Amino acid sequence: MRGPGTWWRVKSTPAKVETYTRWSFHMFAVIELLAAGLPAFAEVGPGRPGSWLLLFLVGAHAATCAVTASRALDWTRGRRAQPVRLMWVLTAVTAVVAVLTFVIADHAVTGDVADNAGIFGIVAIFGVGNVTLGVRGRKQVLAIVGGFAVGSALLALLLGSPGPAALITSAVVLISGGALAFTAVFSVWLLDAVYELADARETRARLAVAEERLRFGRDLHDVIGRNLAVIALKSELAVQLARRERPEAVEQMIEVQRIAQESQREVREVVRGYREADLGVELAGAQGVLAAAGIDCSVDGAEVAGLPGEVQSALAWVVREGTTNVLRHGNAAHCAVVLKVTEGQAVLTVENDGIRAAGAPDDTGRSAGGGSGLAGLRERLAVVNGTLEAGPVGGEAFRVVARVPLGSGGPGIATGAGAGAGAEAEARAASASGSAARGSAASVVPGGAT
Repeated sequence: MRGPGTWWRVKSTPAKVETYTRWSFHMFAVIELLAAGLPAFAEVGPGRPGSWLLLFLVGAHAATCAVTASRALDWTRGRRAQPVRLMWVLTAVTAVVAVLTFVIADHAVTGDVADNAGIFGIVAIFGVGNVTLGVRGRKQVLAIVGGFAVGSALLALLLGSPGPAALITSAVVLISGGALAFTAVFSVWLLDAVYELADARETRARLAVAEERLRFGRDLHDVIGRNLAVIALKSELAVQLARRERPEAVEQMIEVQRIAQESQREVREVVRGYREADLGVELAGAQGVLAAAGIDCSVDGAEVAGLPGEVQSALAWVVREGTTNVLRHGNAAHCAVVLKVTEGQAVLTVENDGIRAAGAPDDTGRSAGGGSGLAGLRERLAVVNGTLEAGPVGGEAFRVVARVPLGSGGPGIATGAGAGAGAEAEARAASASGSAARGSAASVVPGGAT
């Protein structure tokens, strides 16, 4: 069985603020009963019949105020329609109760004008404060407060109050009612702000999940895409060599096994979120893989020292995706990869002379098979304020150009080593693999993989 403490703890922060706001306005009903009802009851006299009627009228008005406040708060949260009729009812009840309170108190034991005006003003003040909960806009709030103040003065004059007393009553309603109206408006604003903050946090959490899914899909595509293309290429090469009973077939299958194991490791890194591409490794690997496919590949500007890590990672993915597209699409014979730093930006160009086959990705990065290679590259480059251009050049070549600003407009120039010992080792392995298969690949798989 849950106790009061548990009931409060299980509520969300916005729900707690709403409960606090709602019960604060409900407490105004109790305050009205204590500040106006009991003094009026004592003024008329406990033994007189009008005393109980007066107490009942003030209590009825306080209850109407509480119901109006509750419905108005529900309206602010979009749970029900605006309580327009109830607001008019409260306005009418306020006028009736104020008049009857004034009349009954005027025939009381004391009949003090100041006491009568005070009870009259308290009823009007709580009426205006609760009515303003159901409106929006500064003009509407000012109109309600001003209307109640003017109406209070007119009613007081009609009921025989002296001019100064009526003016004082109007001023009290204007000032105190305005303060209560400001409290109502501020409470609604605070409640809306708390709910909006909670919605923003929920939206941020959903976006984080969506971004992680996109990252996973993009990384999986970029990691597996090239490796599968290389595995297909080397497997086809091994088949052709085996049919000719060439001993190099075993070496190619060993290389396929190594790439498959490397792919397993990279997939695990993608799942764990630790996958980062190395620009030096990708440049050397691209040259070796393309050479193994019989494609003459030149790499200019392979020295990556000084480039920030995030820039190297983004450009490394461009090299990987560009290499994959050269292998998969078209029948290129030559490919050039150029990396240079000029005019405060790093520029990477991947150009090949192959003609794109059907189903190859267009300049939007979407392929006939639903791929998203170039689109994913644009997303990666956008993180470092980079841009990507891809399209045919001269009708016989295809060029991919990635630009990443450096310095104040971008990530900035970092100091330190670029490609490490691991990159050099991978480069030597890729070059060795390419040298072993270059002669056979050119005749067996002309132009790249299918």
